[in-house]
Amino acid sequence: MKTQDIIVHPSNAHEMSVIKAFFEALKIKFEVAKDSPYDPEFVNKIEKSRKQAAEGKTVKIDLDDIWK
Repeated sequence: MKTQDIIVHPSNAHEMSVIKAFFEALKIKFEVAKDSPYDPEFVNKIEKSRKQAAEGKTVKIDLDDIWK
């Protein structure tokens, strides 16, 4: 089986559900890619930082001490 890239640009969720139903009706295997405009390495760093903040692993710096 050869994989082909098909790019569609649905305008709304209803169009996307129709496209999915079409492929399912024809028993065509498909996947929906979740592209991000951000570099995956950058996203991982942000997620790691958010996790650390949620765990309380942060350091607070007084506003007067920022420029020292």
